[in-house]
Amino acid sequence: MTADAASARPTTATSTAAPTRPPKSTGRDPHAWVRYLAIAVALVFALFPIWFIVAAALNPAGNLNTTQWLPDGISLSNYSDLTDARPFWRWYQNTLVIAGFGSLFAVFIGVCAAYAFSRLRFKGRRPGLMTLLLIQMFPSLLTFVALLRMFGELGEVIPQIGFNTAAGLILAYLGGAMGGNVWLLKGYFDTVPKELDEAAKVDGASHARIFFRITLPLITPILVTVGMIQFIGLFNEFLLASVFLRDVDAQTLGVGLNALLTADRNKYFGAFCFGAVLASAPIVLLYLAFQKQLVGGLTAGSVK
Repeated sequence: MTADAASARPTTATSTAAPTRPPKSTGRDPHAWVRYLAIAVALVFALFPIWFIVAAALNPAGNLNTTQWLPDGISLSNYSDLTDARPFWRWYQNTLVIAGFGSLFAVFIGVCAAYAFSRLRFKGRRPGLMTLLLIQMFPSLLTFVALLRMFGELGEVIPQIGFNTAAGLILAYLGGAMGGNVWLLKGYFDTVPKELDEAAKVDGASHARIFFRITLPLITPILVTVGMIQFIGLFNEFLLASVFLRDVDAQTLGVGLNALLTADRNKYFGAFCFGAVLASAPIVLLYLAFQKQLVGGLTAGSVK
């Protein structure tokens, strides 16, 4: 091969350009401050009423006209006005008894119904579920007239469950115990494998033994969730309690504090706020104690 032919060949580049590296990411979102600002605004919006109630409760003046965001001092005089004016701790006891026993019985009724709808197959099962769902569309206020008439006549025969009694009010609340909780409980029951029931039946276990010894321990999160929902609802219930409990010593916190504020809004505003702060303690403590079960109960039963 001649030198001219060799020089006529196309030459191939022996070296390639080094690839350019993308700029290193710093991992910082330039718009993160917008989210932080939104979170701060939401916190201020949510915490402002709480701060105002606490400031009014500790305000030495104890009336509405002198309530400030930052009180001039801290005093427990509003507590003295609260306990001297009305039987506050009696209201507290009535509320805890009614909400505690009412939520306990409501959960038991709801879980029994949910177990039947989830595990048993019987005629009218699906129409029964649809009927429970349909009933929830009507407000409970429609039943007040019938309840008052019923318990008015029932109290003449059995005074222990008539007006001004905690047992009578609990029975009135249990009238709607099945309600929407059955659907929530049934959804959680459906997540429990039915093979456990079948294996227990092979060993000779009855439905009651399967229910109490096997199924209930597995659904503890949803029991805590439904119990908390029921307890908070009964703890804060006002309408039926206000017409059912007429005696001052038989009233609940909601009814008693509302009567205190209605008597003289300006004079007893500090005492009302102090009572509201004390009344929130059980619910806050329950949330802190059972927050893990609450999260598990609300999420695990949402899908099958």
